[in-house]
Amino acid sequence: MARALPTQPPSCGCATHETPARHAVAVDADIKRRNITRLRRIEGQVRGLQKMVEEDRYCADILVQVSSVQEALRAVSRELMRNHLKHCAASAIRKGDAEAEAMYDELVELMRKHAR
Repeated sequence: MARALPTQPPSCGCATHETPARHAVAVDADIKRRNITRLRRIEGQVRGLQKMVEEDRYCADILVQVSSVQEALRAVSRELMRNHLKHCAASAIRKGDAEAEAMYDELVELMRKHAR
């Protein structure tokens, strides 16, 4: 018996092929401004790290800068989580039942991923 061919290509795991881009329910303008500022600063720090590696700078000095970038990214993550809880999660939970349950699952998964 011949197997049926799949109608869609297999998923690559990135989820971009299954769902259209999602957008936040709302974004606090101040949080957005702070995050953009932080991300631009982080971008500069990463370029600086690249230059340090290219110049064979002292490993310990590079590691200190890597830690700085990681903490800056954690700060962005905290701001994003705050906005997500305040707007997206609160909205879904207020809608009740299926949307609330899906949001609870999403929040648990976010906490699992970010607790590392």
